Amino acid sequence: MVFHTYFIEKKWINEWVAIPMKTIVFIGSYKYGTSKEALMIAKEMGYYVVLCTDKTKHITSNSDFSEVDQIVLMEDLLDEQQMVEEITSLMDQGKQICACVSLIDPYVSYAASISKYFELAETSTDSLRLMEDKIAIREKLKNLPITPFYTIFQPEDSLEKLENEFKSLLPFIIKPPISNGSKDVLLVETIEKFANALKLLKKNHPNNPLLIEEFLQGPQYLIEILVYNNDIKFLGLVEQEVLYNGRFIVTGYRFPGKVDIAEYRSLCTCISKIIEEIGLENGSCHMEMKLVSGEWKLIETNPRMAGGEMNRIIEEGTGINLLKEILKVHLGEEPILLEKKKKHVYAKYLTIGSRGKLLKILGKEQALMHEGVRHVHIKPLEGRILTTPYSMGNRYACVIAVSETAEQAVGIALEAAKEIKFYLEPF
Repeated sequence: MVFHTYFIEKKWINEWVAIPMKTIVFIGSYKYGTSKEALMIAKEMGYYVVLCTDKTKHITSNSDFSEVDQIVLMEDLLDEQQMVEEITSLMDQGKQICACVSLIDPYVSYAASISKYFELAETSTDSLRLMEDKIAIREKLKNLPITPFYTIFQPEDSLEKLENEFKSLLPFIIKPPISNGSKDVLLVETIEKFANALKLLKKNHPNNPLLIEEFLQGPQYLIEILVYNNDIKFLGLVEQEVLYNGRFIVTGYRFPGKVDIAEYRSLCTCISKIIEEIGLENGSCHMEMKLVSGEWKLIETNPRMAGGEMNRIIEEGTGINLLKEILKVHLGEEPILLEKKKKHVYAKYLTIGSRGKLLKILGKEQALMHEGVRHVHIKPLEGRILTTPYSMGNRYACVIAVSETAEQAVGIALEAAKEIKFYLEPF
């Protein structure tokens, strides 16, 4: 990895003056999605971009992170002492550290605490940490009507002891308190499935309590939220289409989500109460909620912007680069959230029906030729082993379409998605 110059020199009144490079430190990033896009936006904003990572391949694959000026490889990103030393070293090299940010679980509140240590612009560290723990957030919000019925399965509890208690709750959802994505969120419909779910989750999350929640029926929405100085500056409602095949996989996003005026006002009231209860004064998050018989119920909260193409979806619909405004809040600047347009956006994610080695993918150019298609992303490279979806990471392509109506946007994206063909060798 070739690092860029640590600082620049400027001639001013016959003197050379070292000017610190305004720098944003990012903790962790994927090769695709919101965390990657944040690196690019920071670079476009004129900042020196530093990526702290525990993945050696990020150093060896320069082209994947061309917008990053410097990569810091660490064995353990959660080693706070080493992180402080690395950032202090950057400052000694002439960097002016302006923010420390993460859009990756479980580093969001950790990055906020590092910012606090260096007396940078603060986001609400305690609130972000609370949202990282699914049990803690349920306990905090248990008296609000948005909270569904839930109970906690402790490591010392036995299946036999609790069979009768939980049998009356079927079907229900069981998940660990600290996880991301959908691979650890399991639907339990029978006592037999309960036993299997416990076995799997105890293997992956030993000695941890498990959260058991009632399974709610109703349309599901994702709500993007940005708070600045105790004021909700942005609330974006996105309707989700969810595929269930043993795991919950979101395969479609409609923006803006369709609700009536009364439902939207009720949602805003619910969100305001949640934000007040958890004490989020500065920062961003997204929540997943269901509309159940006219009442909003909270599925979960996440202390960051949603991943994947969420920023592009919102920008295509409103003209607002929400991720850029989120970075501004981390920099201590007031976000500017003025809608420049109002369009309907639909993002269709593609999965596959069988496991195999990817030989080739055809149809991207043809999909882009459909009127209204704004973006087509193909995720996997040739030679990768692809599988049927068991997590959100098994979504292998995305088509985003924009139109004047929701129906048109959906139709365009679905037709364009038909152009994309995966050629697999059985594996």
